[in-house]
Amino acid sequence: MARTLRTRTSRPNYAALAGSHEDDNGAGPSNITPEFEEDDSGSDFAPDPVVDDQAEEEAEDMALDAEGEVDEEEPPTKRKRYVASTRENSILEYGSANVVSKSKKTPAKTPKRSVTVVPGLAFSSNKQTYALPSLHHRHRSIGVYKKEGKIERLTCSPGLFQPEATTLTNAWASSEVVSGRVNKSWGYNIGPGPSWELIEDRGWFKEAQTIAGTSERELRPRVYQHLALGPYEILTPREATPYLPTDIGTTEEGALQPPPPVACAFGPFGKQTRREVKMFEAFKMAEYLPKSKSHVFNAGAPVWGLDWCPIHPDDRDSSGYKQYLAVAPFPSKSHSPMIGTRVQRPSPACIQIWSLRRTESHNDNMDVDGAEDPGEMQCEMVLCVDNGPAFELKWCPLPSNDAFESSENLHQNARKIGIIGGTFEDGSLTFYTVPDPATIRASAGGPADQPEVKLSKPLLRIELEETMCWCFDWANSEVVAVGTTTGSIAVYNVGKAFIGDPLSVEKPTLPTHYFTVHQSAIRSLSWVRAPVISATGEVTGDNPAVIASGGYDGVECITDIREMSGNVVNRTRDVVTTMEFSTYTGSIATIDHENMIKAYSVSPNTLGRGHTVLEPNGPIWSLSASDYHPQLAIGVTDGSCLTTNTMRSTRRGGLVPFLEHKIYQLDYSRALGEYRMLENFLPKETQNRPAASRQNKSVPVGTGAWPPEVGIHRVVWNDGNGLGRTPLLASATGSGLCRVDWLLGRWMRDQTPYTGIEGIRGETAGVFDEDDESD
Repeated sequence: MARTLRTRTSRPNYAALAGSHEDDNGAGPSNITPEFEEDDSGSDFAPDPVVDDQAEEEAEDMALDAEGEVDEEEPPTKRKRYVASTRENSILEYGSANVVSKSKKTPAKTPKRSVTVVPGLAFSSNKQTYALPSLHHRHRSIGVYKKEGKIERLTCSPGLFQPEATTLTNAWASSEVVSGRVNKSWGYNIGPGPSWELIEDRGWFKEAQTIAGTSERELRPRVYQHLALGPYEILTPREATPYLPTDIGTTEEGALQPPPPVACAFGPFGKQTRREVKMFEAFKMAEYLPKSKSHVFNAGAPVWGLDWCPIHPDDRDSSGYKQYLAVAPFPSKSHSPMIGTRVQRPSPACIQIWSLRRTESHNDNMDVDGAEDPGEMQCEMVLCVDNGPAFELKWCPLPSNDAFESSENLHQNARKIGIIGGTFEDGSLTFYTVPDPATIRASAGGPADQPEVKLSKPLLRIELEETMCWCFDWANSEVVAVGTTTGSIAVYNVGKAFIGDPLSVEKPTLPTHYFTVHQSAIRSLSWVRAPVISATGEVTGDNPAVIASGGYDGVECITDIREMSGNVVNRTRDVVTTMEFSTYTGSIATIDHENMIKAYSVSPNTLGRGHTVLEPNGPIWSLSASDYHPQLAIGVTDGSCLTTNTMRSTRRGGLVPFLEHKIYQLDYSRALGEYRMLENFLPKETQNRPAASRQNKSVPVGTGAWPPEVGIHRVVWNDGNGLGRTPLLASATGSGLCRVDWLLGRWMRDQTPYTGIEGIRGETAGVFDEDDESD
C-alpha cells in the first residue's frame, strides 16, 4: 500500500489570538475559537504581507530619531509620513502581550511580531529600543533640583555698585504652571546676558540646612568664620620680581626683565586706535566705545586661572560693593607645561587679585552724562607662591570672608576675603586663605601700586605620589573632587582639615573615594550640585554624589561616587577641554566632534539625551554656566568670546531664532606682532552644519589655524555676589589681556511674556498672545 502524506493544516498564532480578543484590562478568555484568513497559506515560513512596509516605516522612524534636531529645521509639511509609527509601546505598559499596528494600510487583526518573555510583558524583535517618545526630538530642559516655595527676585534693573531691590516671589518649581511659564519666558530672551526680571538663585548647598530658605543669607551662608588668616609677609618690589611674569629673554647681566607691553587696537572697526597696555594696567572701553561698560587689563602673561570671589551680603555695603577677581598668569609667554611632569618647589609664580570698584572721581555712582558709573579695574594685591603657576583656580563657592570691622581695627586685625584653591605645576592641590587687600595696604603704610604678599604657609596641600592633580571642583565648602593625570578621580573632605580636626593631626589627608575612570589624564570635571534623594523621596543633607568628567582620551563620563564606576555618555576624537554643570537646564555642557557644544541631560526624565547648543568656528577652551541664569559663556580658540541662551525654544523655525552673541574677538598679526580687539557684532543665528551639508548649502567656517595668543583660555560668570552682580562676565586670553563685561538681556520685540514678571511668576494672571509654540 502506497504511503500518503498528511494534509498540511495552518497553525493558530497564539500571540495574535491574545492580542485580538483582549478586553480593556489587557486580559482575554482562555478558550477562544481561532479564526483564520482565507488567503493564509498555513506555512510558518511564509512572509508576512506587511513586514516589508513595517520595516520600511520603522527604518524611517529610526532615521528621524537619529537625526534629532536636524529634521526639525524642515517644515512639518515636507516630512511625509504615510502611515503611523509602528514602534513598540513602552515595556512598562503591561496590558498587552503585543502591539497591533494602527496603520490604515495594515489590517487591524494582523499582529506585529514580538517576543513574549513573561506573561503580559512583550519586547519588540527590533534590538534598538527607545525609552523616550520620538514625537519631539528636542525636549525642553528641566532642572535637577526643584526648589519649591518662595524665592527672591529683582524689582528693578540692577546697579553695579548699588544694593539690590528684591521681593519674594514664587520659585520656578512652586507649581507646574509657574515652572512652564518661567522656562518658556527664558526662551524669549534674545540678549547677550540674562533678563534681570527672571534672575533667581537655583543653586543648592547642603550648608543651607533647609530647602525652605528664601534669602541669599539662608541659601548661601557664611562658612569658616573662625578660621584664622594664615601667615604672610610683605615683599619689596625687588624681592617680588622672580614671582611676577617676565619677558622671554633677560638683560646682559642675566637679570629678569618685565614683559613688554601688549600693542592692541581698540575701538570701532575701521576707526581703531593703537594702544600699548603695560602689565598691571587697566582702562575702560568707554574711552573708545561710548556707553560701553567693559574693562580691559593686562596680567602680563597667558592666563589659565580665573574666578570671582564670593562676598557675604552683610559685608558688601561696607566695602562699597567691590568685586574681587583672582587671576593666575603663567611665568612667561613661552611657558608650556607638560602633562604629568611636575616641577620641584620652590617654583615662583603669582596669583593676582584684581578689583572692580567705584570710580574714585564719581562718588554718587553717576557719570558726567547721567549714566551709571561703570567702575574701574585695579590690581589690589599680588600673592606670591612657590607651587608653580596655577592650572585651575577656584574660590570656595560659599562666602568665607571675615565680617567687616570698623576701620580703627585694620592695623591690629587682618581679615581674609576668602579661601582659594588651585591645581599647580608642582602636582599639588593647594588651598590658601587670602588676606583682605584693604588690611594689607593699611599695614603697609598707605596706598601703593600693588603690594606683593608672600603666603608663607598654605592652609592645606594635597599631593599624590603616583600622579599629579590636574583639575578640581568644589561640591560645597567641604568636599572637592580632583582629576589626575593618570585618569583617576580623588574625592576629599577638606572641611575637617581646614578647621584642624584633632583626630587628623599628624596624619596625611586621605581621600574618601579614589577610583579610575579614564585611560589618560582628566582635563576637566564638574560636580552635579543636586541633593541626594532618599528612598522615601525626601531631600537629604548628604554631599552631592555625581561627578561629570572629561579627559584626553575623548571620553565623557558621569560617575556616581557611591558606585565608583563611570558611565560613558559620549566619545569624541578631541580632547575634552571643559565640563560644566548647568543648574538651570539640569545638564552637562561639554564639547563634541567638529567643535560642537552639546548638553547632556542628567534629569531623570531625559537622562542621557543630548542636543547641540552651539557650533563655534574653532575648538572650545572654556565654558561657564551660572546658578542664576541659563546664559552659557564660551571661550574659543579663534579669539571669540560667545554667549548663548541654553533655554531657548525647543523647535527650530519658531518665533525666536537660535542666536549666538559674539561679545568680542581678539586677532593677532604675526607680521606686525600686534593685536586688535573687535566688538559690537550683530547677533548671528546658530548654523546647523550637518543639515546644511546634506542640503548642499555653504556654511562659512574659520581657517582652522589660529595663533595661540588669541585663545580665550577662561570665561567665568560672577556667582556668589548676589542677584545684582550676575551679569558680570570675566574672560582671560593667551596674550595676557583680560576683560570684564556687563551683559544684560532683552525681550523678543521688547515684549515681556505674560504681561509682565508678575504674570510669569504666577503672582497675577497673565496671558501671552504669542504663546503658540508647543513644548
